[in-house]
Amino acid sequence: MLDPHWVFAAALLGVVGSIRYAIAIVRGAVRPNLVTWSLWAAAPLIAFFAQLDSGVGLPAVMTLAAGAGPLIVIITSMITRRHYAHLNIIDLVCAGVAVAALTVWLGLGAAPLAVLFAVAADAIAAIPTLVKAWRHPDSENIFFFVLVGVAATITLLTLTAWTPQSFAFAVYQLSICLILTTLIATRRHAHQRSPSRRA
Repeated sequence: MLDPHWVFAAALLGVVGSIRYAIAIVRGAVRPNLVTWSLWAAAPLIAFFAQLDSGVGLPAVMTLAAGAGPLIVIITSMITRRHYAHLNIIDLVCAGVAVAALTVWLGLGAAPLAVLFAVAADAIAAIPTLVKAWRHPDSENIFFFVLVGVAATITLLTLTAWTPQSFAFAVYQLSICLILTTLIATRRHAHQRSPSRRA
């Protein structure tokens, strides 16, 4: 087990990944969906405050970074005007789950359950990015997901109490980053080997 203060290094890695993604936006290499990234900012921030309410402690720092990172991406994309805002049914479902998380936490005072709702909201918001990574793997920044996955791993190694509100968000982040990294890498490889690409 790592010293709990390593969580600050994990948070820094997540922020560095977001800054790299923001640089990719400035260069015109990626074009984020503002709706999805807004939900990716909202869900972790809800989880962060619910974790504080549950007394999670230092592991909540990584969840805060997970919400702050997308804010960097949103601000950069709005300044450069390199974004799009497409609202679909998945975004609406995600927003509904995020609202449910707030209701569970603020209305019922069930902060641990609110963290799980926030994880579900973030996972739903990831679906459009999974589809995009499958169809257009070159449009995603794989290094961003690698850094966030490493950050989640560090956070898990610092845990002293394995309660759902402590580990749920980090486990989810590690899982989604592994899935996206693998998906992007394999789809890029498949695209490079396709006959149409070689022609």
